[in-house]
Amino acid sequence: MDFAGKVVWITGATSGIGEALAYELAGRGARLVLSARREPQLQTVRQRCQYAERHQILSMDMTDSATIPAKVQQVLQTCGHVDVLINNAGISQRSKVQDTTLEVDRQLMEVDFFGPVALTKALLPSMLERGEGLMVAVSSVAGLIATPLRSSYCAAKHALAAFYDAMRAEVHDSGVRVAVIYPGFVRTEITQNALEGDGSAHRVLDPKLKTGMAADVFAAQAVAALSRGDERIMLAGHEKWAVWLGRASPSLLAKVIRKAKVT
Repeated sequence: MDFAGKVVWITGATSGIGEALAYELAGRGARLVLSARREPQLQTVRQRCQYAERHQILSMDMTDSATIPAKVQQVLQTCGHVDVLINNAGISQRSKVQDTTLEVDRQLMEVDFFGPVALTKALLPSMLERGEGLMVAVSSVAGLIATPLRSSYCAAKHALAAFYDAMRAEVHDSGVRVAVIYPGFVRTEITQNALEGDGSAHRVLDPKLKTGMAADVFAAQAVAALSRGDERIMLAGHEKWAVWLGRASPSLLAKVIRKAKVT
């Protein structure tokens, strides 16, 4: 895919991976729709993008599923169509199962699973009608292997990837493509914004993120993979070996995970 002139809708666009994807795609000539909850930050990202005047912002709350169909109609009326949807919005977690309230579990699932699913369902009919489009979900290596202190985050990322894998099979002959991206450690603020068991912000930077992949490097590699037509895209450092180990020997991976130092 050549992204020049394509309408690309990115959620979670005000920071981290979403922001980096915005800059990378803007540089490739895409017309962006940038979404997140905070409109002032969206304006800042838009102004930092190349060809800022081409891009639009649309504030939205992924936990408010009832408003998402109207948001989709607003974008379709303004842009005519959407070529690419990148479901990137999400929030992480840092708490043990026994210390996490059910309300926090639900919040994680709403942001990381039900919100993206609602947006996908609302936009998919227009792509099917046109017979083209690309649906992208940003999962995580944690959507392939589960680690302590991230129970509901892992569950949501596993669920989102599985939902997209099933949809890929369903729409295979329609012209609509489906891709899932599995980031490893990327240098963002995701752990600082992660939820504690009581719903408060974690506000601690995971030491592993300090040596992780730079967000702009990640974005360049992710967009290149999408351009090639890759459908399952894992972009990670040494943590990717845990995925391979889990496939080769699930019992050995379980032992490694139990002993691994996680924060």
